[in-house]
Amino acid sequence: MRHIMVMNAKGGCGKSTLATNIASYFANEGAVVALADYDPQRSSLDWLERRPSDRPEIAAIAGFKDGLRHAPRNADILVIDAPARSHGKELTNLVAHAETILVPVLPSTIDMQATTTFLDELRSVGKIARKQAKLGLVANRVRDNTLIFDDLDEYLTNAKAPYIAALREAQNYVRAYTRGLGIFELPEYLAWPDWDEWEPVTAWLRSKRSQP
Repeated sequence: MRHIMVMNAKGGCGKSTLATNIASYFANEGAVVALADYDPQRSSLDWLERRPSDRPEIAAIAGFKDGLRHAPRNADILVIDAPARSHGKELTNLVAHAETILVPVLPSTIDMQATTTFLDELRSVGKIARKQAKLGLVANRVRDNTLIFDDLDEYLTNAKAPYIAALREAQNYVRAYTRGLGIFELPEYLAWPDWDEWEPVTAWLRSKRSQP
C-alpha cells in the first residue's frame, strides 16, 4: 500500500483540497483508494460524504479517532490529510505512516515564514533525515502576475526540497468540493486549466522520484 501524506503545520493552506484531489485522481485511474482524515475539522470526510455513488469509490478513515486501524488492506493508495499544528512526537508519528509527503504553501509572508520553521522540524524527523520518505512542495491558491506569488515562487525554488507545481486560486475547487468531486471529475471545458497545472503533481506522484 502506497502512503501519500499532505501536511503543513500552518492551518488553512489547502491540505484537504490537495488530499481530496489526489485521492480522486488515483481512484479515477483505477486504483483502490482510501482517504484518512486526521483533522478533527473533518473536511476530507465531509467531502467524501458528498461524493456521488456513481463516482469511483474512496474508502473513508477517521484518522483523528482511530488512526489507520480501519484502513482497507486491499487499498493501493492511502492518502492522509494531516492536521494543522502538528509538532514534536505527533509529527514524528504522522511521518512514520508516509512514504511521500506534499507540503502546500500559500502566497503570504506569514505562510512562508511558518513553512520555513515547519520544514526545519520536518527534516529533523528521522525518517526524513534517512531519506525513507520523499518530500515535495506545492504553491497553492496562487494568482499569477502578483508580487507575492513572485516571492513565493522564489522562496520555493530556493527551498531544499523539490518544488513540484503552482496551483491557481479558482472557483473550480469550490465547485468540486461541494459536490464531492475532484478537479479531474469536472467537465474538461471548465477545468482544463487546472488539469494542466496538476500534471506536474500527478507526474511526480507516479514517478520513482516521489518514493523512497
